[in-house]
Amino acid sequence: MSTWQRVHVNLRKAHGLFPVSSRRVTQPNTWKYGHVTLCKSLSTSRPLRNDFFKDLEVQLAAMRQKALDALPGSDWSPLEMDRSLPPERADVVIYSQASTVLSAGGIRQQFSLPENICLSMASTQFMKNINEHLHVLNEDPVDLQFNHSGYLFLANEEVAHIMEENYKTQRSFGAHVSLLSATQLKEKFPWINTDGVALASYGLENEGWFDPWTLLHAFKRKALSLGAEQCIGEVTDFKYTSNIATTAEGDQVAQSRITSVKVQVSNSLEYQPIECAIVVNAAGALSGKLAAMLGISLPVEPRKRYIYVFNCPDGPGLDTPFLIDCSGVWFRREGLGGNYIAGTSPEEALEPDTSDLEVDYQFFEEKVWPHLASRVPALEKLKVTSAWAGFYDYNTFDQNGVIGLHPFLNNMFFATGFSGHGLQHSPAVGRAVAELIMEGNFTSIDLSNLSFRRIIQKEPMLERNIL
Repeated sequence: MSTWQRVHVNLRKAHGLFPVSSRRVTQPNTWKYGHVTLCKSLSTSRPLRNDFFKDLEVQLAAMRQKALDALPGSDWSPLEMDRSLPPERADVVIYSQASTVLSAGGIRQQFSLPENICLSMASTQFMKNINEHLHVLNEDPVDLQFNHSGYLFLANEEVAHIMEENYKTQRSFGAHVSLLSATQLKEKFPWINTDGVALASYGLENEGWFDPWTLLHAFKRKALSLGAEQCIGEVTDFKYTSNIATTAEGDQVAQSRITSVKVQVSNSLEYQPIECAIVVNAAGALSGKLAAMLGISLPVEPRKRYIYVFNCPDGPGLDTPFLIDCSGVWFRREGLGGNYIAGTSPEEALEPDTSDLEVDYQFFEEKVWPHLASRVPALEKLKVTSAWAGFYDYNTFDQNGVIGLHPFLNNMFFATGFSGHGLQHSPAVGRAVAELIMEGNFTSIDLSNLSFRRIIQKEPMLERNIL
């Protein structure tokens, strides 16, 4: 049995900074007193009589099960349970919030760090065989609408040597990428203006983009089929115990352990404490805020990013890759009919306000469109049709994910800080965290270098290819 298939944990899904749990006890069986239909017609024809007895057998079986559930020692309750409420106890509590459906949905192997390359390769294989992992009986197969057009990075003379170094690393780990000179680039994509381009890196396989909402829905649907229940609330506090431990060097450090989590139920003043054994902080852009409740300094904060939708009937055709210009501006096709999406990250000093998700269209006019029109002359005639904004869970320390257990809080695991590449790595990261919880170590991809310890020791793992 593959690792993907082994890692099945019943989760209670939440939206926002909200709990997801696997229950330690059997879920209370609840039912409503109601009307039992014995027959649908006064006719005594054989087909209807057969239907009557079939319906009766089903009803009697249900009644027998209810009687068994009501025996001493069962979890039966005569009260109707609200499935939107958090549980009182949980083995694992996961806090999750993400901009999944607001992302561009890209996946690439063109990273500089081996860990990120391997995460992409593993996630790609998961997505290519997604129905082996996320298929649900009697439900439609999952179709991610994966577009395999690849990524195309452009580099000027100043950074061409970095692209060459990244290429060697990517190839050494099995990524299918190719380097193109400016002449080769022009031959392959005649619509590109190659002025200022010294080198290009093109993904030949297992790169492109997919529908983020479909992936999110597929994960949720599978979790629900395995017994998960979705609830909505906001984590407002933790209870934990602390002990003082002495290191080999004689230093004293506090070792803490979370015992329960306080959750405010959505649209209510009601609070529900949840006793738990393990906590996973996957709260995305707000994971730093969540960690601060425990006195933990996690260098992850929200950074707002815009995605603009535009139409250009004379723009590049169906072979258009996900193009990243030397300037950092990117664009890709969005369906058919000459539609595209584009964006770029602002300069550090010009980071937009994160108190809302309002879109700055002037940013497109000044920072995006000029570079698009320069690189692809046909896009001079584009017309913006819509736009949206979302948050990066931006790791200000080294723009890389934080994965694994906190060294001084021995039951909180982290899966956050991916700075824009969290969605594409989510299948492999989810598996990695499950391995840590179930096995005590990484068994598929060694992600030890992405642990929280590097932050404490001030040893950044810098990723060069961040969009």
